[in-house]
Amino acid sequence: MTRVVVVGAGVGGLAAAALLARAGLDVTVLEAHVYAGGCAGTFYHQGYRFDAGATLPAGFYPGGPMDVVAREVGVDAWPVRSAEPAMVVYLPDGAAVTRYGDERRWQERRRAFGTAADGFWHWQEDTADALWDLALRLPSWPPQAPREVAGLLATALPWLGADPLNRLRPGLALDLYRPVAAHLSTAPERLRLFVDAQLLIAAQTTSHDANALYGASALDLPRRGVVHAEGGMGTIAAVLVEAVRRNGGEVHFRQEVNRIVTDGLGRPRAVETNKGASFASDLVIINLPPWNIAQLLGDAAPDKVRRLPPRPQGLWGAFMVYVGLDGAALPQGLPLHHQVILRPPNETGPGRWVGEGNTVFLSLSPEWDAGRAPAGDRALTISTHTDLGLWWDLFENDRSAYEARKQAYTERVLAAAEVALPGLRDAAKLVLPGTPVTFERFTRRVAGGVGGFPQTSLFRMWGPRLGPDLWMAGDSIFPGQSVPAVALGGLRVARAVLGRLGLRTGR
Repeated sequence: MTRVVVVGAGVGGLAAAALLARAGLDVTVLEAHVYAGGCAGTFYHQGYRFDAGATLPAGFYPGGPMDVVAREVGVDAWPVRSAEPAMVVYLPDGAAVTRYGDERRWQERRRAFGTAADGFWHWQEDTADALWDLALRLPSWPPQAPREVAGLLATALPWLGADPLNRLRPGLALDLYRPVAAHLSTAPERLRLFVDAQLLIAAQTTSHDANALYGASALDLPRRGVVHAEGGMGTIAAVLVEAVRRNGGEVHFRQEVNRIVTDGLGRPRAVETNKGASFASDLVIINLPPWNIAQLLGDAAPDKVRRLPPRPQGLWGAFMVYVGLDGAALPQGLPLHHQVILRPPNETGPGRWVGEGNTVFLSLSPEWDAGRAPAGDRALTISTHTDLGLWWDLFENDRSAYEARKQAYTERVLAAAEVALPGLRDAAKLVLPGTPVTFERFTRRVAGGVGGFPQTSLFRMWGPRLGPDLWMAGDSIFPGQSVPAVALGGLRVARAVLGRLGLRTGR
């Protein structure tokens, strides 16, 4: 029986593990932390359960990504409740735009941006429908073997609309190569500002650089069934842990992998942990970014991985503020997700203005989810994108300046959050800030980078197969970040593994 070791109990790795275990393979998942989920985990602190990073699960509608995952891995039901509206976005001019998933979205968008923006939203929704249709077919993108090329052509050509004369649907074909900004050339500045801020949280870049196909699907989040997971985001990973075990696999916590042992051909033969344990392996799936993989494999790492700089470049980090607050300070019926945009672009360059506290994202625990906070209180996660480099430079060379910057960012983020939640600071009972340094400590991701690679080109995405019997899962492979995306990516990895072994999914 093929022995599979999965490094990291994030959603992508767990989805792959659950499907492989269901297919009859000997599967072991090793997780450094005491809980599953990684960036989509939920941690406990002083009576509150805070979502660590990701806070906005979607894709749980019938036939959607998480429905596909559930059927494939044997999950009967996800412990989630539908959320409507998805969020409220606050613009610098004082306007607030509510993001609905139902037909109210058209009236709200016309109110905020005028009827002239209808063309953009029609393009966005039509393109998103097409891309999610493709993603649900789990294409091998980018293809890494001849059979994957053949399979991709069989899937993608009908999707692109090829007819017997090989004419492609021109819009989708062109959008393979151009950014979202190509569809905003005549848009009002308010719409461009809104789109840039929304793309940042779903594609890690703005309209100037975001690939049009990917960007359209990223903007579609409210239509993809935004939900709240009972107990927090980490519940989704916990359900997948149960599926792995129910399917015959094992999941071990507090087992931080520090080395992958390979043979002379570069094939993984054992996975060693900080507890002195060694797990024999015929195949390894690593649910971590490429920089972590470089550390785990050392000189045996594939050339592409070895050529990476020691720390990520071009990736975002997150400055987080976790707040426990008095629920009585919040109005009844308040939406649970908010994005605040403080000011428009400045001289910091395309796409960079949206970080460093100029935009913040807030997610409240639901009032009905009593397990998330002490009685009468609520748990709040606030985040802003931030550059990784300066935080690490200060942490390593000027610790007092690092602490001063952390305090200044905490005040900046809380002040921004009060646009959506007036009186927040007075209602706060607990304020817990976190920097990329903190994020590295708890997620083990090198430098604390979040969200994977900015989605600027579909042709620059990493394939999951790194070498003989060595695979990567998570937000670094297609279709990228978000819970439904990494879950689909995990299924894609599992299916590719089973295909190479000549096995089918299921028992």
